[in-house]
Amino acid sequence: MDKYKAVCFDLDGTVYRGKEAISEAVELIDALGRRGTAPYFVTNNSSMTARQLQAKLASLGIQAEEDHIMTSAIAAAAYCKEHFDGASVMMIGEEGLRAALVVAEACLAIRAGAGFVATNGDKAFPTERGLVPGNGSFVKLMEFATDVVPVIVGKPEPHMLHFIQQQGGYQKGEMVMIGDNYETDIEAGLRFGIDTIHVEGGVTSRETVLQAAKQPTHLFATLADWNR
Repeated sequence: MDKYKAVCFDLDGTVYRGKEAISEAVELIDALGRRGTAPYFVTNNSSMTARQLQAKLASLGIQAEEDHIMTSAIAAAAYCKEHFDGASVMMIGEEGLRAALVVAEACLAIRAGAGFVATNGDKAFPTERGLVPGNGSFVKLMEFATDVVPVIVGKPEPHMLHFIQQQGGYQKGEMVMIGDNYETDIEAGLRFGIDTIHVEGGVTSRETVLQAAKQPTHLFATLADWNR
C-alpha cells in the first residue's frame, strides 16, 4: 500500500451499492486517510456533481475532498475544453423527459458535423436492487441513429486517470485503479499503464476475470484482503 500516492476507487459496486456502503471499502479508505493518503474517486456515473457525491460519501462515513472526485461528466468537460475550446455545447442527459425531447435535435446536430462526446458507455451499473441500465444504452441509440461513433471519455478510456495524473503530478508507478468491473475499471488502468485491483462482488466475477487475456495486478475477494 505504501508505494501508492494516488489510490483511485470506482464508486458503484466498489465503495457502495446504491445507498449501501461496502464496509471493507470504507475501512480501507479510513486506513488510507490515517496514513495521510487522500484517495481519488473515479466514476462513470455522470448523474451527480462532485459536491453531491461528496455529500453522499459523507453520509456513508467517508470524507472525500471535492477535487479528488473525478466523474465522467467532469472529464468530458475537460476533454471538450482541450479539444473543442470555444465551441458551444449541447448537453443531453439525466433530466428525463427533457432529454427524450431534445435527443432528435442532438442527432441532427451530429449528422451535421457536431462532435459527439459521451461521458461513458456503461451498459449497466450496480445498485442495492441489482444491475440497472446504464448510459451506454442511450449512447448506442444515438450512435445507431447517426452512424457516428462517439468519443467516450469515461472508463475504460484512460482520460480520467490521465487528468488525475496531471492534477497531482504523479508517476504512473504511484497510481492504482480499484474496481469491480473488468471491462471499465480494470481496462482503464491497464490502458493507462498503472497497477489495478479487481474486487469481487460487483459486475465482473472472479471466474470471468481469470479468463481475460490481461490480468489485474491483484484480485481480491474484498478490499479487506489488501491489509492481510
